[in-house]
Amino acid sequence: MTDPRLGLSVTHRRYVPYAHAHYAGNLVDGAYALGLFGDVATEVCIRTDGDEGLFAGYSEVRFLAPVRAGDVVEVTATVSRIGTRSRTLELSCAVVCRGTGGSAAAVLDPPIVAVVATGTVVVRGR
Repeated sequence: MTDPRLGLSVTHRRYVPYAHAHYAGNLVDGAYALGLFGDVATEVCIRTDGDEGLFAGYSEVRFLAPVRAGDVVEVTATVSRIGTRSRTLELSCAVVCRGTGGSAAAVLDPPIVAVVATGTVVVRGR
């Protein structure tokens, strides 16, 4: 029998404020996406185990495209493996809207996948 938690997916959307820009061109650092991965992983743990869980580590992180202040990003975590107390998550951060100058912005179709990762969280035993 397949564990019903396997394949559970949680998505958050977030506007990237200009206060988070660290580099020329209003770029934000890669750690910004990793922080969002922690947020979405917390919700996954709550939904699967009734526990906030803790991030144990990443087995892979790939930065594929820039994230800029003024973007709207969509961060998704999907459970790909269930251990006794660990959960492996496939994570992605995609830019779904991008500022185009001044207060103008555009919806990106298709979105730009900016960061992908595989991470492991641990939850309290029952």
